[in-house]
Amino acid sequence: MPLSILDLAQVGSHESVGDAIRSSVELAQRAEATGRFERIWFAEHHNMKNIASAATSVLLAHVASQTQTIRVGSGGVMLPNHSPLTIAEQFGTLAELHPGRIDLGLGRAPGTDQRTWQALRRDPHASDRFPQDVVELQGLLSDTSPLAGIEAIPGKGTNVPLYILGSSMFGAKLAAALGLPYAFASHFAPDQLQAAVYAYRSEFKPSAQLDAPYVIAALNVVAADTDDEASAMYEKVLRSRVEMIATRFGMADRDFTDAELDMLLDSPAGHQAKHMLTYTAIGGPERIAAYLEQFAEHAMADELMMTNSARGLDAQKRALEIVGGIR
Repeated sequence: MPLSILDLAQVGSHESVGDAIRSSVELAQRAEATGRFERIWFAEHHNMKNIASAATSVLLAHVASQTQTIRVGSGGVMLPNHSPLTIAEQFGTLAELHPGRIDLGLGRAPGTDQRTWQALRRDPHASDRFPQDVVELQGLLSDTSPLAGIEAIPGKGTNVPLYILGSSMFGAKLAAALGLPYAFASHFAPDQLQAAVYAYRSEFKPSAQLDAPYVIAALNVVAADTDDEASAMYEKVLRSRVEMIATRFGMADRDFTDAELDMLLDSPAGHQAKHMLTYTAIGGPERIAAYLEQFAEHAMADELMMTNSARGLDAQKRALEIVGGIR
């Protein structure tokens, strides 16, 4: 079972953005060194103080330049925030710099809140054009542009592989209709995983890029040397997720006390955090290996993509070694 990584380039409470990016590079290098991981993807998010991957293509260029063999891509670029031509040029440039190593995962959501989306100067109806924009983008990356008199330079002829990202039936059906790989965001949106994957596999139509369905299912991984160590780490992950949800909904923009977090764990924010982490592998090497095998079967997946939820750079490196050692 191929394994891959989704890295959010998270900025720790006492870190700078530069620190977070350097950590992402180190983690990509460690993942590559294991020889076990197919790809590492970064997600486009805006106006989030703890995530440093907003300029996704710039970050991909840096990580790809600091690695040699692992595939590097977007998980994903939120296409409604951009023109297809701009993304074709950006990823065409990446493909020319790093041939055979660049993936282009595409999402329909804005990757931010409504006010920030307005600051991006995007048309509020841009998401409605997502299917047409995906087709246009694919054409711009092919040998024949779909736009008369307009070509993506760089981009034309690079045929950067596209992946449709989603957490609902919409993305599943679109990926099936276009004959593209489908990546389900079950690491935070678990509800429709099996239904969406079933619909995708049932309705898939072969294409020039892909002759059979290909499913990537995402999950969270909290791996450590022992089950007890991983369980303690998971509690910190859960509390951090609850704090993020509470802050997003305006409860407070500050650090919560332990007592406040205990209360939040029993609140709707706590229940939401636990639900988002439904698909989470927690434990030492044996327990992680068993969970990955079980989850792959449950998700009907061809590939698993993990978010490395260990706390701290050293723990994340060790987690990659543990997961990378699973054969």
